[in-house]
Amino acid sequence: MPRLVVVSNRVAVPDTSGKSAAGGLAVALKEAFQSNRGLWFGWSGKVSAHPSATPRITDRGRVQYALMDLSSIDRQEYYNGFANRALWPTMHYRIGLSEFSRADYAGYLRVNRTFANALAHMVEPDDLIWVHDYHLIPLASELRALGVRNSIGYFHHIPWPAPEVLGTLPGSLELLRTIAEYNLVGVQTDRDADNLRRGLIQEAGASPIGPDRVGLGKLRTRVKSFPIGIDVNGFQQAARRPGSNRLLTQTAAGLGSRKLIIGVDRLDYSKGIPERMESFERFLIGNPDYRGRVTYLQIAPTSRSEVPEYATISRAVNETLGRINGSLGEPGWVPIHYVSNSYPRSILAGLYRLAQVGLVTPMRDGMNLVAKEYVAAQNPDDPGVLVLSKFAGAAEQMTDALLVNPNDRFEVAEAIREALQMGLEERIRRWEGLMSALRASDVTQWAATFLKDLKRSGSGAGVGRREGQEAAQ
Repeated sequence: MPRLVVVSNRVAVPDTSGKSAAGGLAVALKEAFQSNRGLWFGWSGKVSAHPSATPRITDRGRVQYALMDLSSIDRQEYYNGFANRALWPTMHYRIGLSEFSRADYAGYLRVNRTFANALAHMVEPDDLIWVHDYHLIPLASELRALGVRNSIGYFHHIPWPAPEVLGTLPGSLELLRTIAEYNLVGVQTDRDADNLRRGLIQEAGASPIGPDRVGLGKLRTRVKSFPIGIDVNGFQQAARRPGSNRLLTQTAAGLGSRKLIIGVDRLDYSKGIPERMESFERFLIGNPDYRGRVTYLQIAPTSRSEVPEYATISRAVNETLGRINGSLGEPGWVPIHYVSNSYPRSILAGLYRLAQVGLVTPMRDGMNLVAKEYVAAQNPDDPGVLVLSKFAGAAEQMTDALLVNPNDRFEVAEAIREALQMGLEERIRRWEGLMSALRASDVTQWAATFLKDLKRSGSGAGVGRREGQEAAQ
């Protein structure tokens, strides 16, 4: 049986009992690793003055974890620099926030080459290699240069922008050419897949081959959408078992008869948190009878604090929060409660279940699993309503949500009013439609479907399918 080799920027190593962090890629790959021997390779998250060229190996049952440290300059150029100050904003259509540096780009390529050099020595002939996300776009190209001929797939977790947007980033043409070295490229939505295929054809000179393949020279690459899901049953069970958790009981008691609106996001300018707060402000101004009768809870853990743009968004959020609470708050009632703590799945599931409205309005998002978690956590007999940005990848599947333009404060405010006033029958109808969409593509199905397609797409020759192989299919 072939071994599954997963490569990601960070690696979720289970503790000695075998328990790994809940959520994220670890949950998605749990079943896949149970069905296959596995290797998970990536950055340890640690910085070393003299990082080793070979990874540290930790065995956990059927899976090996291979961890690489980075130097401080590697972390700055590869991670904080090109990945998060150039690629991330460009991929999210925030061209004005993209800061390109030749040194950062060189560092990004260098770390990918370092990872490839270390990984190539560990790859077995029949391994199936699955690379994850924008930090590692050039990895297949580096592995191919070292003679690795295995089937290699790539999944892009964030949006893939239109060619004219990506084309503003220096180095983007080289990235397009390197992504063609993968046998299969997965993205979140059909729109992302179309954007990437158009970029390969219009910018890199590839030719279309059938509905989802392109050819670049002798390379044959399949580009498809694989919308990532969540552990639906696990989240439902967590929501049904809040127990006597102090935070949940205090939150419920503090609400009293007030209705709760909830937003949960990593603190990032792509999430539209200040704009969302302003939309809630517009709702209160236009519907003054709801003052004192509704509370908006925004949970936004801080991330990437070393990147200057994240300090800027933090200031913007706090200034907006202070202005709204100061102008609209009353003795005994604060319109917006804002916390920057992270909470485990069990707590989030309980908070989602308490909320009559899930407010998920990113300016642009690859998928947004918060929207799916909120729906899964609801009480089937009395579900809340999801207000969802039409620019989140989840909007392609979750059409029974109230879909909004997050740039339009009045439209979002009206959706909040509609959600709070929606009758039980319509809430149940919408929730059932949303749950059907969730169950159709939960997280284990996502991983299994991608790996099945990768096995079919791979040539075993490593550099994509040849013309003759295409004709033989």
